[in-house]
Amino acid sequence: MKSARIRAPRWIVAGAAAAGAAWVLLAGAPAGAVEPVALGDSYVADEADVLGAADERAANARLAATFAETGIDLYVVLVDEFTNPGDRVSWANETAELNGLGDSQYLLAVSTEGRQYFISALDGGPLSDRQLDAIEERILPELRDGDWSGAISAAAEQVETEHGAAGRTTAIVVGSVAGAVGVGGAAFGISRAVRGRRASRERREELEELEQRSGSALVAADDAVTTSEQELQFAGAQFGEAAVAEFAEALEAARTQLIEAFGLRQQLDDAVPDTEEQRRQWLTRILELCAAVDATLDAQSEPFERLRDIERNAPAALEALEQRRAAAAGGAETALAELSRLSADYAAEELSSVSANPGQADGLLSFAQVRAAAARTSLEGGRTGEAAVAIREAEAAVGQAEGLGRAIGKHGEQLARVEERCTELISEIQGDVAAASAVPDPDGRIAAAVRETEERIERARADLSGADRRPSRAVEALEAANANIDGVVQAARDAERARQLLNATLAQAGDRVLQAEGYIASRRGAVGSTARTRAAEARASLSRAESARAGDPQSALREAQRADRLAAEALSAAQLDVEGFGGADGYGGYRGSSGGSPDLAAVLGGILGDSGGGFGGSRGGSWGGSWGGGSRRGGGSSRSSRSRSSGSRRSSSSRSSGSRRSRGGGRF
Repeated sequence: MKSARIRAPRWIVAGAAAAGAAWVLLAGAPAGAVEPVALGDSYVADEADVLGAADERAANARLAATFAETGIDLYVVLVDEFTNPGDRVSWANETAELNGLGDSQYLLAVSTEGRQYFISALDGGPLSDRQLDAIEERILPELRDGDWSGAISAAAEQVETEHGAAGRTTAIVVGSVAGAVGVGGAAFGISRAVRGRRASRERREELEELEQRSGSALVAADDAVTTSEQELQFAGAQFGEAAVAEFAEALEAARTQLIEAFGLRQQLDDAVPDTEEQRRQWLTRILELCAAVDATLDAQSEPFERLRDIERNAPAALEALEQRRAAAAGGAETALAELSRLSADYAAEELSSVSANPGQADGLLSFAQVRAAAARTSLEGGRTGEAAVAIREAEAAVGQAEGLGRAIGKHGEQLARVEERCTELISEIQGDVAAASAVPDPDGRIAAAVRETEERIERARADLSGADRRPSRAVEALEAANANIDGVVQAARDAERARQLLNATLAQAGDRVLQAEGYIASRRGAVGSTARTRAAEARASLSRAESARAGDPQSALREAQRADRLAAEALSAAQLDVEGFGGADGYGGYRGSSGGSPDLAAVLGGILGDSGGGFGGSRGGSWGGSWGGGSRRGGGSSRSSRSRSSGSRRSSSSRSSGSRRSRGGGRF
């Protein structure tokens, strides 16, 4: 049972009075308005019904590929209008929160009628504000053209591009605010309608073209099958059923394909309504089936025509066959002599694939002689069809015998090339062994690899000498030896480079960790948990790097790089906390003042207002509640206008974890 989604038309109310009345009636419930939605089990929620089934499947597959490539989920919701809330930012963020989207999960919300869009993102995710701005900017052309599937594909592509660039980015830059939301005018409505009509017309024209092509192809395929059936009947009577058995099988396969194509055409012509997507799929399948019919029949046309040519020129064909068979017999003797020569140089295992060729060729030539005699008898009796079949069989046997003889000579050439390759490999490996001596070898792995490689070279040389050579075994051993020495030397070089890089990275990470810890310690009254956590993790990674330095330099390098990155994040977060502390600047002074406030500097440094007091935990202490009922440890005093730690929105270049993006997107 087929079904189609039918959407009610929207009518334009003409006249000022009518328009005013309609606005009053509809203002509270705009047509097509959609509240925040629950996402299903796919990446795309097409609540606006603007994507075809194929486009929606393609969009879901594209977004799944983006996740496989980047680990980032991009969900897309298409609605007519945003409502409850009506602004793009709140609507998208509420939808994301309703569905529990996390740090690496983003939501692109698009209002197809309201012409607005926005990407909702949690702070602290893998994509920065600047990168999200780039994604939004990238999809604008497609959105303006009403190319919704194109916009989804462009967004996925830009996510992959930005994710690739994210690994090289050390700071998050805030993108500029997108254009303000406005109300579209009549010109916009007209252009949108024109685009919609143009797209609809193009789809109709495409379907009409498919209809014409599939109809012509179906007629041609049916004619080809009918003609082939007639030809097969004549050929069977002329040459015998056994001679045309392969043709009969091909014709049966073509009939099956044609029946399926006619069945689809019947579905298109019946009274049951079909969706546009169904018609496109079925018409395309008809074209594929008709092409398959042609290919199936064409595959047998050449041998079929050859049989007829032989029958028309049977005496000449028989004479040519006899000459070719005699030449093949001489070639078989040459091949046998070549095999004897190879047997004197190579082990039997090297010749096992061709050693039986001379005997098999002799048998085929004997068969050809018998069939040639049968053809001559048939010709003398006027049975040209039988003669043609016998000649064709004899030709096939002679052709195989010729191929078996050529294979022996080619095999000898191949063995010679393998021996040349062995000589090249030995020279190459000896160069690698010499180069390995210049590489530091603290654990002796290179020395062990060199000994093993030299042993393999000696075994290969033994296989390449004497009258019982085994070049195939030798080249396998040398290829393995080459790969082994290359891998060990490369690993040693990588380790040495890692050690060199590790020294520099450890020094840099140590300096940066000290810098972050010093900054936090001197301003601990303002610095919150995010910066402190990053600093503590940086110190822990630095310690692990130092511990692994001698035994596992590559692991130590990764830890040192992590320590450096975390220390930079700690310093950045701490500076943001201090910047938002009581209107103070980054050095503890008031903005606009000529110098810092002594009391505020003391609070900033944790000297005043530190409820922790002297030695002990975070509760209790000598200051108690002296600052107006007790202040919170770690800079918990009130903030005048700017946020201080995780959970609040930032207007700077780095967003803290917990809140959602509040700017971006716009109209299209």
